Amino acid sequence: MTISKAQPERLKTSFEAAQEVTISWRGLIRQRVVLLLAFVILLLLTAGWALTIGTVSLSWRDLLLALFRSAPSGGAAGLAERVIWEIRLPRILMGVITGSALAGAGTVMQATLRNPLVSPYTLGLSAGASFGAALALVFGAKIFGPDFWRLGKIFIAAAAFLCALFTVLVALALVKWRRASSGAILLAGVALGYLFSALVSVLKYLAKADQLQDVVFWLMGGLWWADWTMVIISAPVVLVGLLILFFRSWDLNTLALGEDVARSLGVDTQRLIRLTLLLATLVASVVISFTGAIGFIGLIAPHVGRYLFGHDHRFLLPGATLLGAWLLLIADTLARTVLSPAEIPVGVVTSFLGVPYFLYLLLKNPHRSWSI
Repeated sequence: MTISKAQPERLKTSFEAAQEVTISWRGLIRQRVVLLLAFVILLLLTAGWALTIGTVSLSWRDLLLALFRSAPSGGAAGLAERVIWEIRLPRILMGVITGSALAGAGTVMQATLRNPLVSPYTLGLSAGASFGAALALVFGAKIFGPDFWRLGKIFIAAAAFLCALFTVLVALALVKWRRASSGAILLAGVALGYLFSALVSVLKYLAKADQLQDVVFWLMGGLWWADWTMVIISAPVVLVGLLILFFRSWDLNTLALGEDVARSLGVDTQRLIRLTLLLATLVASVVISFTGAIGFIGLIAPHVGRYLFGHDHRFLLPGATLLGAWLLLIADTLARTVLSPAEIPVGVVTSFLGVPYFLYLLLKNPHRSWSI
């Protein structure tokens, strides 16, 4: 067999093209890693800024001294330490944990169900948690008597968590026993959300005046209850859940090509959908049960994350998680300072910030595909 003179040239050209693609891909990865590091720095700086502002204003010097002083102090220094360690720091950490959990769960749910409108809110988690919390607030005192308020937030959070978990367990049952499509799972979540919303309305009707006030206050969503107990309970669950989901990034990338393609590449799609939905539900439910219904973070953060980091979940998931933490931290800081000493529910602020930006993205890119 003879080799023409043009073949070595074609091989050389193909090798050079492959090298260019490799160099371009490495450069893209480097850019995304740098962007992730930039978001980490931005989040830390924003957290420091949030620690210094409020009804009691502090300087950066006061902040650093309060954070790193080895022994408690009295006077103004002692006041700064109490404000930071007992009030602001647990609240800011809870905001970061909540924003990360909602954004990460929203990203995974959208990827699993391949629908850009999926979020913990649209799947019925928030409605389920709201019903559980309302149930505890209305009937908790009758069941536990005087001990109800001693149990306090933990009992309310447990009831909210169990009801939120129930909504997605129903969806997972559809996947396992009926081989339901992603659209059917989404519709089931929406239907359950409406059901729980109706049940919450019934509980409002049955509640006494003080109970109704507590229910409405919880339904608004906020971080005003945040303390170290909430941080200690939610942080490990969110961290472990998001890490497991991150290690399934390649499978999520494969699933985005379609279930048939994913199965042909060796991915057990039904098992993957069950696992990722369950973990995303667990991560989102544990924070919603403490903070109430905070909407829009789980929807907007994944979309902005795709705009900045692309569709590769190795970068999208951590990027959207950082973005969600930063957005909720900004929203909560505004919520507690704009009308200080009064507070605005943080769910209201996230809507005011998120809706205009989401519309801006749509108007800026009217022909852009928003599919997963």
